[in-house]
Amino acid sequence: MIAEKTLNQTLHIAKFAKKDEFYTQLSDIESELKHYERHFKNKVVFCNCDDPRNSNFFNYFACNFEKLELKKLITTCYKSQEADLFIQGKAEKAVLLEYYGNINGSKIPDAEEIGIEPLKGDGDFRGKESIDLLNQSDIVVTNPPFSLFREYVEQLVKYEKKFLIIGNINAITYKEIFKLIKENKAWLGINMGRGISGFIVPDYYELYGTETRIDNFGNRIISPNNCLWLTNLDTFKRHEDITLNKTYYGNETEYPKFDNYDAINVNKTQDIPLDYDGVMGVPITFLHKYNPDQFELIKFRKGNDDKDLSINGKCPYFRILIKNKRL
Repeated sequence: MIAEKTLNQTLHIAKFAKKDEFYTQLSDIESELKHYERHFKNKVVFCNCDDPRNSNFFNYFACNFEKLELKKLITTCYKSQEADLFIQGKAEKAVLLEYYGNINGSKIPDAEEIGIEPLKGDGDFRGKESIDLLNQSDIVVTNPPFSLFREYVEQLVKYEKKFLIIGNINAITYKEIFKLIKENKAWLGINMGRGISGFIVPDYYELYGTETRIDNFGNRIISPNNCLWLTNLDTFKRHEDITLNKTYYGNETEYPKFDNYDAINVNKTQDIPLDYDGVMGVPITFLHKYNPDQFELIKFRKGNDDKDLSINGKCPYFRILIKNKRL
């Protein structure tokens, strides 16, 4: 528990220091992307936070270009990103790579061989060059800077793009992100928490806690276990009902009422009662199993007095107010 807390603090510190070099492992990309293959046929994929020389998002899409029947792959990176995780030095310029499919019959395409071009600007996703490329794309897939997550998602919504991105679990507590989930414009992906095995970090990141390691390739990896995939690509999971086994009536003491909202508190998603037709406050992790056909999202965190939901004067960790549509 202490180790996990320290790792979470590392991500928190990175957010405010704007040290966003958390590189996604290929195994985690493969584990998530296998559930979305049908969405990519004849599509232009844009990885706009990815240096193709070291990005595993580039590696995944370049190696699976024909399998996914992609139309085009575009990758760009910010100029201050590490040029290579295994050598010293920074990328002097922002770069662009556009890939249209296998050019030499090799199994693993090489970014340098395909051709990397410098961008005129710094490669910031908010810059004109990046927005022009965004307008050409259909689906955005990447690990965006955690410190700019709200702004990043706002841009994707503004330009009406499909997306699959990694963020911190706490992102679903942002009012802007929760609003998208409530309006059924975004939802959680398949893997979350321990389902994402860890991130590669640069040499100057200190490795805290027990869930850190150096792999066989020399990559320094931290496993904060507090990240998720956010997407607006349909998945099987959001159409599966949560199995309900508990009952409210006869067990009322297990479900105390909130002081400032007419709803009962449910400490775990698995404890949602099958016979309660009123409003319930559930943990934010409920969203990982949320089926919009089964439950309605009412409100997040606040009671009728616009203060945090409380029970006997004490506030549990953030609750999402929901109602069972089937009752």
